[in-house]
Amino acid sequence: MTFTCRQCGSCCMYLGDYIIIDHQIGPFEFVCESVSTGTQFTAHIDEDKREIFCDRTFPEEHPHACRFLRPEGNLLRCTIHIDSPAQCKFYRCVIMRISDPVGNHRGSVTGTLNLHSEDTVLRTIWESAEKNIPESLPDVEERRKVYLTEHGYRVN
Repeated sequence: MTFTCRQCGSCCMYLGDYIIIDHQIGPFEFVCESVSTGTQFTAHIDEDKREIFCDRTFPEEHPHACRFLRPEGNLLRCTIHIDSPAQCKFYRCVIMRISDPVGNHRGSVTGTLNLHSEDTVLRTIWESAEKNIPESLPDVEERRKVYLTEHGYRVN
């Protein structure tokens, strides 16, 4: 299954220390460094995100977030998506970590709502969740969290 980013921004909220802007070389062009690899790259602000990039409120309020992350409606968007470094392009988020009642890690869920677990009981519960979750909660992710909690798992 293809990974689809939900644009929640969770992965980028603490990347301010990993992507450093060395200097600006144009109105929407920056020389940057990927600290984890020591690699320099040039970041161009995506044309369709230049307006939101100009608002500096978000990076001032969130000093540890990536300098290129900006809100747009209910989404948090990468404004250099085309030029983002490899660490960003290859990242696949985990939106849910599942533990047993005593706190042992039993599985994780990615942004595509795929469960990654060797726990056969958890897998069975996950697979049965879709047909057994009450529709009173509109969000599928929240309904699954409630269902797992009802079956004794901790979800965060």
